[in-house]
Amino acid sequence: MLARANRIVRGDDYRAVVRRGRRVATPNVVVSVVRRAVEPDAPTRFGFIVAKTVGNAVTRNLLRRRFKGIAHELLVTVPTGHDVVVRALPAAAQATWPTLLEDVSRSFARGVEKAA
Repeated sequence: MLARANRIVRGDDYRAVVRRGRRVATPNVVVSVVRRAVEPDAPTRFGFIVAKTVGNAVTRNLLRRRFKGIAHELLVTVPTGHDVVVRALPAAAQATWPTLLEDVSRSFARGVEKAA
């Protein structure tokens, strides 16, 4: 779904976004956004954190796939040069697709405003 250029794959990158990024929280997710000053024209990258507190492996993988689909839809409209980490909260396990889509897209938009 997401090309390698659009994924955060290194642990150091995850930590940097979570520590330095602007956080926007909803009942289902916490989205951290940071603008990459070094590469402002690079593609936006997404990373996902779904802890064991969310549910069993089936539930966690389902949420991760949903977040990847949401990120794929957002890539068309998002500005370049951002790193985004989406962390699922336990309530996300019962959330519907439209609810997750709205939470992530609205949180991302607010995070980009704060990071600018």
